[in-house]
Amino acid sequence: MTDVRQEERLIEGLKVIETTETDNVLRWDGTVLYVEHDVYHNGQLVHRKYRRKVTADVARVLLSVIAGKA
Repeated sequence: MTDVRQEERLIEGLKVIETTETDNVLRWDGTVLYVEHDVYHNGQLVHRKYRRKVTADVARVLLSVIAGKA
């Protein structure tokens, strides 16, 4: 069973509650390290598999862990 995480926030300017769901799996497309999210506005899906980039700091830490330097 996949562990799915949810986040929720109010977007004042749009008057919607934005909810995101993710399995928190890091993916690499050869250029970008990212996590996929499904984005909902008031419960309606607006983006499927939206790619949220991992920050440079997180990528550096992951690289050091993989290289065995952590």
